[in-house]
Amino acid sequence: MNHMKTHTKILAGISLIAVAGCTDPGQVGLDNGDYDKTKTGAIAGGIVGAVTGALVSDKKGKGALIGGVVGAAGGAAIGNALDRQEAELRDQLGNDDIQIVNTGDRLIVTMPQDILFGVDSYTVNSSLRQDLLTVASSLQNYPDSNVQVVGHTDNTGDAQYNQDLSERRANAVADVLMNGGVSFDRIQAFGRGEDQPVSSNLTEDGRSQNRRVEIVILPTA
Repeated sequence: MNHMKTHTKILAGISLIAVAGCTDPGQVGLDNGDYDKTKTGAIAGGIVGAVTGALVSDKKGKGALIGGVVGAAGGAAIGNALDRQEAELRDQLGNDDIQIVNTGDRLIVTMPQDILFGVDSYTVNSSLRQDLLTVASSLQNYPDSNVQVVGHTDNTGDAQYNQDLSERRANAVADVLMNGGVSFDRIQAFGRGEDQPVSSNLTEDGRSQNRRVEIVILPTA
């Protein structure tokens, strides 16, 4: 019976959070696009908070609601910070070849390997170092995040060679970020080789899209 009550309170807390997520964006001073991302962070944070709060709630079951409210506030703050960081990076980079995706709980900065490196090389092109240093500066301005640098290749050639090359290229990008002042403790670098394509490897355009390095910015607070 107690488990049933706890589950009911979790669902009630989540329902309140979902309703709160439908508040008029004009009330928080954001346009619709920014508001959608902030709302996503608030709802995600609220659900996590509600579940966590319920698990540690007292016998009267107030934990789910309290945890949900606190989690929603934290999630909204994260979403708001990501919105600002995304806007600043777009303005500062000004490079149409670099893609920035804001999912509401992280930023993914994608750089094509064709502009980052020469053929079969893992030395960062000098023309792109400044863009990476711009990302490093942004990471210092927003210190409450960890960073994953992930290398990807197309499926041309030997799979193990592609895996090794993706790792070397990810490490090369991570080195530039650290040289730009980002703490070693915040960065993980690894390669996925040809295992995670975003397009078909049957065309040159698709293979070009698959050759990329992703800088994934993950808020920690």
